[in-house]
Amino acid sequence: MRFLPTEEQSDYVSALRSLLGAAAVPAAVRSWAAGEHGPGRALWSRLAGTGLFALAVPEAYDGVGPLPVELALGFVELGRAGVPGPVVETAAAAVLLAGLGDEALSKRFLPGLAAGETSATLTLPGGSPYALDADAVTHRFTVTEPGELRLTAAPGDPLSSTDPARRLYRPPGDGELLAAGPAVTAAAGTALRWARLLTAAQCLGVGEALLARTVEYAKQRTQFGTPIGGFQAVKHRLADTLLALEFARPLLWAAALSLSRRDVAAAKLTAGEAAYAAALTALQLHGAVGYTEELDLSLWLRKARPLRDAWGAPSLCRAEVVAAG
Repeated sequence: MRFLPTEEQSDYVSALRSLLGAAAVPAAVRSWAAGEHGPGRALWSRLAGTGLFALAVPEAYDGVGPLPVELALGFVELGRAGVPGPVVETAAAAVLLAGLGDEALSKRFLPGLAAGETSATLTLPGGSPYALDADAVTHRFTVTEPGELRLTAAPGDPLSSTDPARRLYRPPGDGELLAAGPAVTAAAGTALRWARLLTAAQCLGVGEALLARTVEYAKQRTQFGTPIGGFQAVKHRLADTLLALEFARPLLWAAALSLSRRDVAAAKLTAGEAAYAAALTALQLHGAVGYTEELDLSLWLRKARPLRDAWGAPSLCRAEVVAAG
């Protein structure tokens, strides 16, 4: 099957890519990692102006969605640009709240999330037990195993992360009880699939960014008076990286269309592994300079593995694909 975006979808992706290309994202990422959220929030507002977050919110609550394909296309661009912040968690929280069917909760939270005026972090059973950027968001949602949705007031205990721009917190167990029961469990399962889908889209974008920078560097770096990009072994390594990313792409679009548990797990598995392989290739071909924080490449290198493992590590996604038959 051949997946191609519509003209309208392509125009949206082009507009988003142009916005991000002019937004000095690497500087915003470094500020975010240092705990200065101003530039990241300004970027967030500009993204919201494109309608990005409204794609996860129903029209009844000032959104235009839910539109998983369009949202996945947008999140590929976020990954390619290296955008910081809980973008996946905010979208997944919107899906969770909309899925509850609670009019009061939807009116309370969804319009702000759709407009980008508020942001959210979210922890779910089966996802990461840690809240991303809980110190920087407006709302902190937690779904517990008994099927309770809580809103916590404090960020919780900070933890270390491979990526300094992904600040993790251990959520406290208390907080305002928003909802409980089977509806919460069902909505959490849907939100988890969306979170995996959008993280897979981010992984694809990160892998594309790493490959593009590595190809450009291979044209410039020379050994024995020849650009290393001309060496057969380097060509093979880059080709393998490209093939892995291109293999993941149709699986991502298939998952966005079906939103089935198996398809989403397959997309997350392949895109995450492809991004991590792109990071290994980039680091090997850049050599020691790839380790330096001054090089923008490091911003994407540090994202690849955490995103691969976020919302479902490869072993978990592989088990779900096998279990689904």
